[in-house]
Amino acid sequence: MSSTILPFQLLTPKSTIIPTSNPPFKTLTFPHFSSCLSHTNKISVISPHKLAHFAAHTSDWSQQVTQESEKEEDVEEESYSEPPEDAKIFVGNLPYDLDSEKLAELFSSSGVVEIAEVIYNRDTEQSRGFGFVTMSTVEEAEKAVDTFNGYDLSGRLLTVNKAAPRGSQPERRVVASSFKIYMGNLAWQVDNGQLEQAFSEHGKVVDARVIYDRETGRSRGFGFVTMASETEMNDAIAALDGQSLDGRAIRVNVAEDRPKRTFF
Repeated sequence: MSSTILPFQLLTPKSTIIPTSNPPFKTLTFPHFSSCLSHTNKISVISPHKLAHFAAHTSDWSQQVTQESEKEEDVEEESYSEPPEDAKIFVGNLPYDLDSEKLAELFSSSGVVEIAEVIYNRDTEQSRGFGFVTMSTVEEAEKAVDTFNGYDLSGRLLTVNKAAPRGSQPERRVVASSFKIYMGNLAWQVDNGQLEQAFSEHGKVVDARVIYDRETGRSRGFGFVTMASETEMNDAIAALDGQSLDGRAIRVNVAEDRPKRTFF
């Protein structure tokens, strides 16, 4: 009885796992990403080109499929564009148990959420009660501001307004210097974010700064906030002067311009 010896290649299955090519995700399934969040809990759009693709290289055909999929990914990567800066929103007076995932889910009713982040204290890892949301378009950001400014969330009224674009603060300080407010008797742990959160409930905050000692790095117990208009400045002073901030009654009044130094 004669036997036929088959080539080894014919006995080996040529199986290939073919990656699917989908457009960049615009909807997040948040439970899959909760374990990957950093201290700022930033959630961003994940595109297929950031994921690993697996292929069993058992044939030339499978390698060709993999190369073609990589070419498609390159096209997708080139077509993806960052959201505009004006689509970034400041969200204040957040419940302290709200994380970035829930923040993104909340704002998704106004459009596509590109980035959502709750800001945390580095030392205590506790929420500082505010965060930022970046929508896909400026129109969606404006819709979110209209929808959620004053929105009641777990008994807290949210403060939602457009975040100041990067690099724009120094110019605005000069223009709006007359709307500058002085705060005294600040608790030592109060930082810039808490000042911005407190004053943003009474208008648009252009700048918020706690003054620190240069040598020790500790707060000197006072700071300054610049509002966008005289009306907002007066409203903030009337509402916050004598109010408690982190257990201390703060002094709030119009900041006096520092006299220019004269050299002889």
